[in-house]
Amino acid sequence: MRTGRGGPAVAPVAVAVVLASLALTAGLSLLGWVVGLACAAAVAVVEARGLARYARARGPADLVTLLRAVLTCGVAALAADAFVAAPAVGALVGLTVPALALDAVDGWVARRTRTASRFGAWFDGEVDAFLILVLSVDVARTARPWVLAMGAARYAFLLAGRVFPWLRAPLPPRYWRKVVTAAVGIALATAAVGVLPGAVTTFALVLALALLAESFGRDALWLWRRRGVVAGTPSVALARTEPGRAAR
Repeated sequence: MRTGRGGPAVAPVAVAVVLASLALTAGLSLLGWVVGLACAAAVAVVEARGLARYARARGPADLVTLLRAVLTCGVAALAADAFVAAPAVGALVGLTVPALALDAVDGWVARRTRTASRFGAWFDGEVDAFLILVLSVDVARTARPWVLAMGAARYAFLLAGRVFPWLRAPLPPRYWRKVVTAAVGIALATAAVGVLPGAVTTFALVLALALLAESFGRDALWLWRRRGVVAGTPSVALARTEPGRAAR
């Protein structure tokens, strides 16, 4: 079952609708509009390249993932807006919570509709990394610049793969990655909203960063030990997905 390739304008149009809603309800600034639309264009380019690379059309689960990407563009707009205006906490919660919750839905949809694909796993991983990056930027604004390490971790891993080809080799499925991804997203979202005492929030963020460092470190060590055996050709973006996503 496939929904067809669709057009590259799907994400920008959907994001424009989200931004218009934010402008009416939260008074989104021009900076928020610019960042949101720039993120939408980036999502459209990344998705189009992925569809071409894996030579497939969007499946039902991919539309769920695309929805998560659209919501994340809205979160990015609000994160940028918070630098020039009062943070719109209610709107941030309204976009972040479903973006995090839907992370468990796209894999379920793929399994139920039997539309699992390598593209779905890859795209899901891209959106995960994007959401964590956006949330880390928002949290860093409140005197916690070190949380940017969480948002940059996966991209640093990808860049390191250009220097060390063995880091681009495929990784075995590991459920722990899913746990860490969820923990990091929840910790960052909680910090962005500011519902917990400062000390508790800081502890949760430090713990999330430690879990992320352990997860990437374990993968890097596993790849290093097999650097002379496994060719580093597959994309690490697909390798660093959870078991459910890898099945997609």
